[in-house]
Amino acid sequence: MNWRSKLLQPNRRAPQDFHSLAAPTHRGSTVVFTSPEQVRDGWRDHAGGYAYGIYGTPTALELGARIAELEGALHTFIVPSGQSAIALIYLAFCKPGSHVLLPANAYSSNSELGAGLLRRYKIEVEPYDPLIGEFIAPLIRPETALIWCESPGSVTMEIQDVPAIVAAAHRRGIPVALDNTYAAGVLFDAFAHGVDVSMQALTKYIGGHSDLLLGSVSAGTQDAHDRLGATQSALGLSASPDDCSLALRGLQTLSVRLETMERSALAIANWLARQPEIDAVLHPALPSCPGHQLWQRDFTGSASLFSILLNDRFSPEQVDAFISALQLFKIGWSWGGVNSLIMAYPGLARRAGKPGRIVRLHIGLEDPADLIADLDQALKLLNQAS
Repeated sequence: MNWRSKLLQPNRRAPQDFHSLAAPTHRGSTVVFTSPEQVRDGWRDHAGGYAYGIYGTPTALELGARIAELEGALHTFIVPSGQSAIALIYLAFCKPGSHVLLPANAYSSNSELGAGLLRRYKIEVEPYDPLIGEFIAPLIRPETALIWCESPGSVTMEIQDVPAIVAAAHRRGIPVALDNTYAAGVLFDAFAHGVDVSMQALTKYIGGHSDLLLGSVSAGTQDAHDRLGATQSALGLSASPDDCSLALRGLQTLSVRLETMERSALAIANWLARQPEIDAVLHPALPSCPGHQLWQRDFTGSASLFSILLNDRFSPEQVDAFISALQLFKIGWSWGGVNSLIMAYPGLARRAGKPGRIVRLHIGLEDPADLIADLDQALKLLNQAS
């Protein structure tokens, strides 16, 4: 054989009995079949083999299988981002003329998807009070195709009565989807509480290091599985095996990171609650958080994310100066990584009639005493400025 042809032969030369603690990273688009009789095509083939890389490499399917096992799901689909996970759910369950109920405190990109792209396709997304619970029933219409929950809300942190919403929805045959990113799929048991579809931005806690973009969509019913799989295949929502490999590594340290962040966040939240500049601390484990009793009932722990309401004597510009004075907290979107982050939400505050007051914190793996000292010096500067 000519050396040029030898370069292209996929046959392995190294011994194949290598066993490692690390899941292998499989890169590939074309799947090679050993005979014409073995040729297959379609997204369902993951159950008995592989057809093409767009339907999932062994690395992506391994990640999906591990998340499905953690969540107690029938199957988990891996997609390129949390936002693509949200879009996949909408497009799997909705059609022109559909009506969707979305909590008013939902992740902003979810709301923007409803107000923009989905509206163009004649899908109506109606916001509802996240604390409505069983009283969501009168909002359900004949054309309602989907009800979203997000508990807690990722900025204002309200805890929803998910079982009550599920009961009202299922009486009318309506599926319920949950953005379960805050709980990392483990602090709130979505399927035990009756949810049909649970999604996560794996970018956050499971990735854990702010260096990947991934999403997961877990199906709790066969109908949800079939709808999601067919839609993912049609849209070509495949995920990078390299990002999947990083997420598989992140899963190994998820428990220790979550536990450390929970302890630190609680210590910092309790310290902030004692500061005169803070009107309220919106942390699910504290009584000041709306729906705290539901968190006690339904969750097995809290995570790294919470918000504060600064006193309304501070202007938006002073709030910005407070944030700029912080040294350990970085200004940035997202959360769940090892670095502490902070972000102001003046738009949310203005809707509540309190301009510039809502600030969200993600507590990373820095020493909590250092983070408290950083907040303390910034609050002192804020007082001097006012």
